[in-house]
Amino acid sequence: MEIRPIRTEEDYQTAMEEIGRLLDAPDGTPEADRLDVLSTLVERYEAIHDPMPPSDPISMVEFVMDQRRLTRRDLEPYLGSRGHVSDILNRRRPLSLKQIRALHQGLGIPLDILAQPYALTGDASDAHEHHLSPVPA
Repeated sequence: MEIRPIRTEEDYQTAMEEIGRLLDAPDGTPEADRLDVLSTLVERYEAIHDPMPPSDPISMVEFVMDQRRLTRRDLEPYLGSRGHVSDILNRRRPLSLKQIRALHQGLGIPLDILAQPYALTGDASDAHEHHLSPVPA
């Protein structure tokens, strides 16, 4: 495979296959150099065509809802009543530890994203952030 910019999904798949073949290349070899260049090209393509989802907890929940075509009603098993879902998505109420665990287990949202502090709209003018206690092991 000639090294060139990745412009299409086919180019991307070809590069990924080549990367898979080169993963065990010893450092300092032409194969390792090829792996490094291909990895850089793949990272650039992914950043443009498949950007990382937002890392704010509520933005992440909204992203997952959009990706899976979920409604607010679909979140009730994880967040509670319709009012709780509304308050959480509108940033008037923080996620509880129980809700964070439920979202993680039920929707596969990473705990490190769900447990991040985020601003609530109903807070005082200095927009206090919501902080969680560490999750017990």
